[in-house]
Amino acid sequence: MSEQFQVESMGDHDYLVRARHSDGVVESRFRANPAVLDRLRVSEADERRVVRESVAYLAERQSVVDLPQMVDLEDVAAAYDDYVDELSRRLAAS
Repeated sequence: MSEQFQVESMGDHDYLVRARHSDGVVESRFRANPAVLDRLRVSEADERRVVRESVAYLAERQSVVDLPQMVDLEDVAAAYDDYVDELSRRLAAS
């Protein structure tokens, strides 16, 4: 299934993500916690990219329809051992 993601800043490190998939559109709020940005060694200016790559990362591991309504990237980093390394690699490649 092919997904498309739209990332909209809501201010204060919060983003609304709309994920299109074959059955429609789902929305989730993402929080780009500054502590995770520090671990990824990126600036706040790169938050949108971090969120976009995080959505893609999660979509490779589960259906976007199963994403919670609120996703804190700190929780993602705690749940997936390879998240920080994988995101760092993706951000360096883009």
